[in-house]
Amino acid sequence: MRAVITAVVLATVAGCAAPGVAPAPPPMSSARPPGAAPPAAIGAVDWPTYHHDNARTGVADQLAPLGTLRTAWQTKLDGAVYGQPLVIGDRVIAATEHNTVYALAAADGHVLWSASLGQPVPGSDLPCGNIDPLGITGTPAYDQASGLVFAVAETQGGRHTLAGVDLASGAVMLRRALPPPKGDEIAHQQRSALTVLDGWVYVAYGGLFGDCGNYIGSVVAAPTTGTGPLRSYAVPTTREAGIWAPGGAAVGNGRLYYAVGNGESTQDYDHSDSVLALTPQLTLADSFSPAQWMADNAADLDLGSASPALVGDRVLTVGKRGVGYLLDAGQLGGIGGQLTRTPICQAFGGPSTAGSTVYVPCADSTRAVDVDSVGGLRVRWTASVPADGSPVVGGGAVWVTDTDHGILYALDPATGTPRQQIDVGDLPHFASPTLAGAHAYLGTNTGVTAINVR
Repeated sequence: MRAVITAVVLATVAGCAAPGVAPAPPPMSSARPPGAAPPAAIGAVDWPTYHHDNARTGVADQLAPLGTLRTAWQTKLDGAVYGQPLVIGDRVIAATEHNTVYALAAADGHVLWSASLGQPVPGSDLPCGNIDPLGITGTPAYDQASGLVFAVAETQGGRHTLAGVDLASGAVMLRRALPPPKGDEIAHQQRSALTVLDGWVYVAYGGLFGDCGNYIGSVVAAPTTGTGPLRSYAVPTTREAGIWAPGGAAVGNGRLYYAVGNGESTQDYDHSDSVLALTPQLTLADSFSPAQWMADNAADLDLGSASPALVGDRVLTVGKRGVGYLLDAGQLGGIGGQLTRTPICQAFGGPSTAGSTVYVPCADSTRAVDVDSVGGLRVRWTASVPADGSPVVGGGAVWVTDTDHGILYALDPATGTPRQQIDVGDLPHFASPTLAGAHAYLGTNTGVTAINVR
């Protein structure tokens, strides 16, 4: 009897992992060691999350004025950097598809520390997809309260693990299994940027390229302390409806706004092909879907390909159909309840917002879209070069990549014509530069490239 009880207890502790698959890691505390230096505060020139802030404005007010672009340094890492690099003080943080988080010296790019979060998933082990191997894809986020950089690693067996890495030392202070609440875990990809908000880390899930397997778009939130109950929300659909746009949540008005992809249903409304407003507790507060959501679902023409943009009390969302919808942030409008709509472009990636202008990442080239005070939309310009990456703004320029040809452009914000350009290397999809001090930093398929902007 004693032997049987012992075996049951050990099996319970180990979990129900498949043969050859390591069990999910137990939660770890993020408590800082005695005598450790206080966490680094976020400074005026820092870039602690995707597109600079939780509203995803993508604006660097402190960037040096544009001069002549030149390469400052290039650092080769152990894999592709799909997420946007972060900058905290004198450190550039980058995470790779080999599940390694690096801190690089901002001045010259040398490695200060690296932290491995486990073996990535070989492409041959995935039901579909276009990233091989698959490790850390979503942009990490820095929490100045704990001093931790949070990232989600996908490891062998298709497991997803939230990790908190100490900015100062590179020590992994927190590690916790963070599976999506519904569907098959291995069919989910974590591509959207993480969000740190009021002591919680918010993580969104979508599917793999090819839309295979049983995945359901969802958001999971974990306390930054590493322990305690999780919060979660799953789109009420039978399958798909992924939340995969690189920018993740745009936070404003006490809500997290997510763009959601096409769902399986073309008859019963399932909150797919939508913008969802979630409370910090991850309850659904509001939603918008185009009137033709059924046709969008059937033709894979959903809103989920680009993150929403916040413009004051308005939300601009643009997806694969190429139509821009302007919404009231306080009352999104349900099905077909937009304030106005206008053709803009097929959008993919993360937009940026400067004042009342939204710079939209389009499949052919960036658009500048003006939102007027009475709720109108106007495309002011289309960039004259094939700049299809996710744009950011600073130093008197709009910064955007041509991902096919590995070029970084500094565009005139008034006209969209290039003021400067420079080769930056082989780029992943949706590459977006980080702007800090006198540099632009880019994740590439081989590491990180830093560009002097003056």
